[in-house]
Amino acid sequence: MPKPPSASSLTDHLGFWLRMVSNQVSQAFAAKIEARGVTVAEWVLLRALYAAPPQSPSKLAGTMGLTKGAVTKLADRLIAKSLLQRRPDPDDARAQTLVLTPAGERLVPALAAIADENDRAFFGALTAAERKALEKTLRRLAGHHGKTPFPTS
Repeated sequence: MPKPPSASSLTDHLGFWLRMVSNQVSQAFAAKIEARGVTVAEWVLLRALYAAPPQSPSKLAGTMGLTKGAVTKLADRLIAKSLLQRRPDPDDARAQTLVLTPAGERLVPALAAIADENDRAFFGALTAAERKALEKTLRRLAGHHGKTPFPTS
């Protein structure tokens, strides 16, 4: 029986380690905010609208790197939760914009605090310089591959 060709170990790949850390960070964050009644995707949309003027679904889709249909579905869910509302676009009677409700405005800082704590829990083992270097490297890789930097705040 011929010997199979050699193959690098799974743990030899940076992608493996990135995925492992990303999954841990994302799953912990998702569990924490789902306890507050929102998903990670909904949080991203809420944060995109926080302290911002009303925006069209098309503009949000471009900013967030999603399709207009995906933004519409997220908006529908957030409207059902009374966290978002549609308003007529003052510049175009045929169009609508999305804006946070007062409940949505109150929820975003609480969710941001959860995100901040989640980051501290997972990245607290790094020095400030290591964390900054990691962020710079990840942003550089994302930019090199044409990925939008959103969300950044």
